[in-house]
Amino acid sequence: MLQFRYEGRTRAGKREKGTIKAISVRDAMVKLRAKGVAVTSVKQVEVSFLNQDITFGSPVKLQDMVIFLRQFCTLLQAGISIVDSTKILSNQTDSKALRQALIVVEEDLREGKPLSEASAKHSKIFPNMFVNMVQAGEIGGKLEESLDRVAVYFEKQYHTRQKVKSALAYPAILGFIAVAVVTFLLVFVVPTFTNMFSSFGAKLPAITQFVLSASSWMGKYWWMILLAGVICQIILIFLRRNTYSKYYLDYVTLRMPILGKIIQKAALARMTRTLSSLFSSSVPILNALSIVENIVENEVIARVLRESRTSLENGQPLTDPMRSHWVFPPLVTHMIAIGEQTGSLDLMLGKVADFYEKEVENATDRLKSLVEPLMILFLAVVVGTIVSSIMVPMFDIFNHVHQ
Repeated sequence: MLQFRYEGRTRAGKREKGTIKAISVRDAMVKLRAKGVAVTSVKQVEVSFLNQDITFGSPVKLQDMVIFLRQFCTLLQAGISIVDSTKILSNQTDSKALRQALIVVEEDLREGKPLSEASAKHSKIFPNMFVNMVQAGEIGGKLEESLDRVAVYFEKQYHTRQKVKSALAYPAILGFIAVAVVTFLLVFVVPTFTNMFSSFGAKLPAITQFVLSASSWMGKYWWMILLAGVICQIILIFLRRNTYSKYYLDYVTLRMPILGKIIQKAALARMTRTLSSLFSSSVPILNALSIVENIVENEVIARVLRESRTSLENGQPLTDPMRSHWVFPPLVTHMIAIGEQTGSLDLMLGKVADFYEKEVENATDRLKSLVEPLMILFLAVVVGTIVSSIMVPMFDIFNHVHQ
């Protein structure tokens, strides 16, 4: 939602000025007329910390963007104009942020501005990759073809991202359940036996003493665990916002056993798919590399891409910095080198993207099949240890009582 400063007169002839939130100048004027204000001037106010809409994460879900692009291509192929297609989609989309952006884009299109220029104003909704591919399509007279490539790109990204999310979410959910079960036993179940053991004065096994101490500490300081989790999350957010610290976080992530390989393959798939789509739309290679640096979401790969861009600017091959870095497997550098030599770089990158997208899918399936029995075994060992630490001294106490 945008902020506008206006001046006008009320029905009583009194001069009035103030600010109003609206999605466009026309929307602001409609709202003011409904309030009985005859508008003399309306000007958009620069966004500041105090008047901006605060959002967390991407304002538009990847799934909503995929649906929008597919519908946009279908409407254009059916012969409906860009302006009318934009209006139709603004009324149909479920995403509030996308709907507001499309209403403003429609106004700009009616004023004669090209789609690339109109969408570039909404960088949080339409990424640079979208804008550049649309612009290339407008210049070459192949807008529908460019939009179709963008739609395919976002569909591939959505599928790969969902696979990675499911691979990461599955152990996270099982881990959360394990922590919740252990916490419940330590906070609510174990303390009920503490007084009983104390009253009998029996010597307790070391494991039982440890469990009772853990239960006592958990009952008193459980809030410290929650606080530590929140603090760690806040620190992580700030570290990821800094380019220097984000590099080392991404480095550690890529070096993790099992998960690191999946994340590396997903990042390479995203990089090669993006470059392939940009090159297919005739976006200049230096511009394409700059775009990919910002959307690859991995600072280790982004740093190598910056070095590759510098290498190109100095007349050297694109693959020189990649060959000397561990994050790029030989398959990637060999295919890119072949693409440079044969002039089919977009095709070679597309083949690499297909390969790594399939690798991510297979790796996530293997991980899920491996994690499930391991997490169940871990939960059984932890819960079994807690239960046995309570039951063993109870049997000893019962034996002494019967004797």
